Amino acid sequence: MSSRQSARVFLGVTLLLFTAGWAANHFSSVLVLIRDQEGVSSVMVNAAFGIYALGMLPCLLIGGMLADRWGPRFVVLTGGILSALGNLMLLFLHEGLLILLGRFIVGTGVGLVVSAGTAWAGRLRGGSGVTLAGIILTLGFAIGPIVASAVGVMTHSEELLFALSVSLSALAVVVGLLLGDAPRVPISGGTETIKAQARSLRKALAVSLPMAIWVFSCITTSIVILAARAADNFNSPILLPAISSALAFSAGLIAQYSGRKFAWGRQTGTAGALFATVGYGLAAFGGETISVPMFVITAVLLGTAYGLCLREGLLGVNTYTPVEKHGTGIGFYYVFTYFGFAFPVLFDVITPRVGYAAPLIVIAVLAFASAILRALQIKRGYLV
Repeated sequence: MSSRQSARVFLGVTLLLFTAGWAANHFSSVLVLIRDQEGVSSVMVNAAFGIYALGMLPCLLIGGMLADRWGPRFVVLTGGILSALGNLMLLFLHEGLLILLGRFIVGTGVGLVVSAGTAWAGRLRGGSGVTLAGIILTLGFAIGPIVASAVGVMTHSEELLFALSVSLSALAVVVGLLLGDAPRVPISGGTETIKAQARSLRKALAVSLPMAIWVFSCITTSIVILAARAADNFNSPILLPAISSALAFSAGLIAQYSGRKFAWGRQTGTAGALFATVGYGLAAFGGETISVPMFVITAVLLGTAYGLCLREGLLGVNTYTPVEKHGTGIGFYYVFTYFGFAFPVLFDVITPRVGYAAPLIVIAVLAFASAILRALQIKRGYLV
């Protein structure tokens, strides 16, 4: 099969990843309309934002395992169909429990696409494919809520926003069906061959999981928690998820792209955890109603942490996981990243008892501990 065909297949994979990110995250803007127009409570809406992680978590792992066993194409296309069906359900049904069910279905589909799709990208292009998959997924996460907010401001129609996501997911599935597949890229020469002699899933997780926990916890803090705390300082609260998404994901994209372009070393992971430390620290001391400048600075810091930690975690999995367990390693990694989606719900439950600052201070301390752990791994030669 020609390299041109392989490039076309990779394009189809990136489209599936992009639309999965869109399907997952456009809801951060739609939830404002649902809360205002449908009378759904804030707790229910935040639960709907996070519950898709409950569907996603097992499917991230299952998708990776199935990709190792049967190949990623069927798994990714199935995930694309499920994410479209979940948003199609939300297009017509807006009651509280049905919103939770629809989001759960979206989560199952996105989980399959993210893990198997990233493994597919790595199979086609090696380490560069894995990191590019992270960038494309981030684009979907970023553009989805930005477009949804803009369209929502003009139309005030959540139905239109769900219809747009369904259409994009369906298009990606059709393209994926038409483009087919391509064989695994051969690994020859360079550090990948040397490190293949000492690969293990255990080492891959030891390297990547300290990065994983700061990926989506940083993003959800920016999009959900900071946006809610800054709402009194904005005339159009519906735009806040888009603004925070634009700030955080743009910073994350710049960090990922820069690391890819300039081949930043392993200390990038340490830097990512330190950015998370500072971001959470500022969020803790920003007050119950965070100011606009503090909102912007904190979102950028947390977005940078997201980008650096996502990149380093994916590289760790790709470098140290045995080839035959590549999808499984990616699945485990992404499972831990998505634990961050539980943070807004936990934050809503905890803050009435302990205040706004305490949970964020604890998270900042844990992020600093991850930075120290990463630095020690490098100093002691564990990241060979």
